[in-house]
Amino acid sequence: MSAAARPSPAGLPELDRRVSGCRACPRLVDWREEVARTKRAAFADWTYWGRPVPGFGPADARLLIVGLAPAAHGGNRTGRMFTGDRSGDVLYQALYDVGLASQPTSVSAGDGLELYGVRVTAPVHCAPPANRPTPEERDTCRPWLVQELRLLRPTLRAVVVLGAFGWQAALPAFAEAGWVVPRPRPAFAHGARAVLEGHDGLEVFGCFHVSQRNTFTGRLTPEMLREVLRTAAGAAGLPHRG
Repeated sequence: MSAAARPSPAGLPELDRRVSGCRACPRLVDWREEVARTKRAAFADWTYWGRPVPGFGPADARLLIVGLAPAAHGGNRTGRMFTGDRSGDVLYQALYDVGLASQPTSVSAGDGLELYGVRVTAPVHCAPPANRPTPEERDTCRPWLVQELRLLRPTLRAVVVLGAFGWQAALPAFAEAGWVVPRPRPAFAHGARAVLEGHDGLEVFGCFHVSQRNTFTGRLTPEMLREVLRTAAGAAGLPHRG
């Protein structure tokens, strides 16, 4: 890879800094800060992050995982994607099981967790009321995802999108970042796979979201999640456990 093609060392850290200072959506700003003030009783001794949560993972990631938005008492509390809630428990356990994470738990931003060739992000960076961003909030936040994709472009080869909301938000972002999305746009489904042309190509995989609603009911099992991650890791050229 030429020097010009390598990710800028300051690129993602600077983007993460800017993301964490965003105040573009008044409803989300009010909600995330109110949650940070009132807290949940179980976390009364925590100082909540209470800001937009940036992506997490290396700047040369070959695989990107796109969720929905931070949880009010998860990422909004800890300041790291999928950290400190049950959805994160499921996701990071699966990443560890297939050899893409250094440990199976993610409880705080300082717990030493490392991801191997994987970055985790979301199309909406603020915790939304009832876990439901509006379409306007999704669209307002999209430029952050587009910039993140552009910075990851030199190495990124595969993406796992968790849930229909993330899928609908990510496809336009891929197009804005320079990939060619097939027409008609691929529909979301668990196990869906789409190949995007441009920038050496990108394989996009659909997966049910790791929400409690899906994992508690068995709609998404640990093995289903591991299988999608293994397939995506293979497409990205990452070593993984089978």
